[in-house]
Amino acid sequence: MKKLLVILLCLPLIANSQDFSVKEFFKYSTVYGAINGGNSISDVDVYSVSNGLETQTIVTPFDYSVLFGARKIKRYGYEPKEAFKRGTEASFSDGAGKGIWTNEIEFLFQAEYKRQEGETYFDQHHMIRYVGDDGCGKHFCLSHWMAKVEYIEDGFADVKYFESSQRLRYETKNGISLNLGISQRMSEPYGYDPLEDWLLSNGNLHYTFLALEEGYTTQFDGQGGVEYFDPSGNSVATSTEVWEAVAIPEMLANYTEKKRNELPINWTHSWVMGFDYYKYTKTSWLHAWGSLMPLHYSDHENEFSYYNFNGEKQWMDYSAGMIFGYWYNKNLGIFVEGTYNKYWNRTWHGFSAGVNYRVF
Repeated sequence: MKKLLVILLCLPLIANSQDFSVKEFFKYSTVYGAINGGNSISDVDVYSVSNGLETQTIVTPFDYSVLFGARKIKRYGYEPKEAFKRGTEASFSDGAGKGIWTNEIEFLFQAEYKRQEGETYFDQHHMIRYVGDDGCGKHFCLSHWMAKVEYIEDGFADVKYFESSQRLRYETKNGISLNLGISQRMSEPYGYDPLEDWLLSNGNLHYTFLALEEGYTTQFDGQGGVEYFDPSGNSVATSTEVWEAVAIPEMLANYTEKKRNELPINWTHSWVMGFDYYKYTKTSWLHAWGSLMPLHYSDHENEFSYYNFNGEKQWMDYSAGMIFGYWYNKNLGIFVEGTYNKYWNRTWHGFSAGVNYRVF
């Protein structure tokens, strides 16, 4: 929520560049809400013969999502006009640095609570983008600046960050747009490993001692048996096998999440360069974009900054996307689209490709 407030606070800076009103801001936008659901993975039978034949059925509850959003992004020529906005559409073009709408504020605010394969997530994607255009010369267009602020939280990909950028833009007549500027990012300290302090000299993890430090307890029955209890006093295992296979992984996951949440948010300032290309006809289209951040600055005194985790060396962060479609004739066509991101040595991506044949 704090990141969303930062985005909203940046809005007046963009709005000052033009006559602004709430009515004009939301003009041509779509506000939507949707509930989506379906079955998850099928039930799985797990067998055990430790105390005779035992069968345990693992049931995964159905998947669902509840989302709300507001969107004002001009559609590209290749994008279909949907009857209703559900919020689950794969809009790879949202990751592009430059929109086709100039001198107009574009935005996306979307929050989604969902359950997927038994795990629950709260995902968010908020974005405000403005591309200024002061007119074209004989051979090129020069826009003094473009600005974008964005907050992404993707629980399934385990990534969460805020990013803003301010760039100068040079656009040629053939559809290629080049940009150069600075970027500011705010995220958790990626690279930090809370378990590193608990590693033994042989590389193994002293997990039982860590569990005891976290409030877990053990109780021996005097006959070689042992029972393990969580910090609330609930029994979590009655054998060492179950303790190591079930209780310890859950304890480690809770511990690492707790330690990461205790650390302050890190700022990273970067130089950024990028490009956008868009060409569309009724029979073919190509939309490509990319950004590269080769030089970064973060607080050297902050032991949890990625700069220190990376051995005080610079690193390459980048994002890219492409959408391509081509109709060979009225019947046969192909498409390829996707995005790829690498920040702080973390990667997440999505893609789609296929063939369509229309029968008349």
